Amino acid sequence: MGLSKFISCLIKNKVQLLYSRHFSEFPRKPPWKILFFGTDEFSLFTLKLLTQEYRKGTLLNKLEVVTTIKGKANPVKLYSEEQKLPLHKWPPKCVSGQFDVGLVVSFGHLIPRNIIEQFEFGMLNVHASLLPRWRGAAPIIYAIANGDRKTGITIMKISPDKFDVGDIINQESVEIHPNMKMRELYTTLGKLGANSLINTLETLPHSLCTAKPQPSDGVTYAPKVNASLACVKWDKMTSHQVYNLERALDGVFHLQTSWNGTPVKLMNINKHGSDSKKYDKVHPGFVDYDKQRKVLKILCSDFQFITVKKVGVLGKRVMTSGDFHNGYVKKEAPDCRYFQ
Repeated sequence: MGLSKFISCLIKNKVQLLYSRHFSEFPRKPPWKILFFGTDEFSLFTLKLLTQEYRKGTLLNKLEVVTTIKGKANPVKLYSEEQKLPLHKWPPKCVSGQFDVGLVVSFGHLIPRNIIEQFEFGMLNVHASLLPRWRGAAPIIYAIANGDRKTGITIMKISPDKFDVGDIINQESVEIHPNMKMRELYTTLGKLGANSLINTLETLPHSLCTAKPQPSDGVTYAPKVNASLACVKWDKMTSHQVYNLERALDGVFHLQTSWNGTPVKLMNINKHGSDSKKYDKVHPGFVDYDKQRKVLKILCSDFQFITVKKVGVLGKRVMTSGDFHNGYVKKEAPDCRYFQ
């Protein structure tokens, strides 16, 4: 270890020791004064539970909210107005001494040091993954799309001007079932994160003193999702990968492909596996129709099929697979029946 790195570690350890000693010698107990930062439906799981605790007055005796005020009202703004919680626009003006801790859930803004330092206990974040896996804006989507069997939530300290790198206070895991879709996992993790954060507040400041740095290995990223992620690459994606992608984007985007240059959306996707019917000289993207099951079958890179029940063609109403077969697939020669 170099001298400069050794000195840096020594200083960090000394600061952590003083931090721990400060809170042990001058213990603080609830109720806490909370400033909450959030914007979307995932934020609401925590804000609603915090509001319940605030009404009781035992764990919280002050609760105010920072969110995006301009433009279309977001779920956090609407709920805060309904519950008559004081609202602050981002970035908040000086709040030093007014709150004990800042709580951040699915907020989407980097928090600068000058804001973090206005809270005696700093700021905590609920993140929907087992960090350091899936740092970023869309951890739930990437966990399902990549076939993860387990995920969870992380309660961590907020680090200045950086996303998802702070010390870990607590983690709780859940299993991702093979057919679980994004919206179900979203709700599960939203509730889990809210309850875990409440437990953390009950044990402040001890929880802060036992926080540990994130491991340097196992880091993956889950950047913000756009429509390009929904585009199926038939020659590169296995049937399992296509099915996982459909589960991951449930409620966000339909999977996209094209037919003779026309954009097409695929809906109600399932795995079909291999087929007793022989297909000679076909390649991934090939389309056939199963009359008995009334579904389209599409060949993937592993030469296994996925099935599709409904299809959306640009400029037309959503149609059944049978209607798409009759109106589009049958009109092409058998060796030209491909999604691109």
